[in-house]
Amino acid sequence: MTILLPLVQPSPPSRFPLSSTTELPRIRASSPSNSFSIPNPPGFKKWAAELRSRSLNLALSASLALGLALGGLDTANAKVGVNRPEMLPKEYSPVIDVAGFLSASQERRLCQEIADLEKETGVKLRILAQNYPDTPGLAVKDFWQVDERTIVFVADPTFGNILHFNVGATVDLDVPRNFWSRVAGKYGNMFFWKEKGEDASIEAAVMAISSCLRDPTAPNNCMEVN
Repeated sequence: MTILLPLVQPSPPSRFPLSSTTELPRIRASSPSNSFSIPNPPGFKKWAAELRSRSLNLALSASLALGLALGGLDTANAKVGVNRPEMLPKEYSPVIDVAGFLSASQERRLCQEIADLEKETGVKLRILAQNYPDTPGLAVKDFWQVDERTIVFVADPTFGNILHFNVGATVDLDVPRNFWSRVAGKYGNMFFWKEKGEDASIEAAVMAISSCLRDPTAPNNCMEVN
């Protein structure tokens, strides 16, 4: 399961064409004092559904605009040229914080939590904290040897919600897909990270993921985000 952000700035939705010669069906709207009619253009429901679908696709396109290419995204991401291996750390680490959100002690704690989680579950959690376009981008794929048991967690506030996840296929089978949106909704929203800090969002998300992955089949373990 992949959560992505748009590769390019979304263009504004086109206006729905209305013909002056078309007779418009009408819907009724009421208020406590009176009632009035609102024209409902032909095909409006289809247009609205397409608009919702387009918006959802844009909202779910995270890693492209964040400079992350996993599982077939390399070609699309190459268009923006985000592949900067010089931004990778000199020594291997499961946490790459090019944005400076984490203190040294926080980074050490997260690295230890990730190591313990991988030892217990076999799942590789990797964290990239960035401010797009300042990111190593494609370079993390080979650096971390991303595979089907890897979760790439991108922390980037550029598009409002700071939490974005790219989930390997094997992990995706064990964890309910809506778990990731619940984590992002609770700890990644702008109100949370602006009040408590980007570091707090990252740490809270890691703890929620760790709790879920250690026993994903336990009742409500991945169904609730604490």
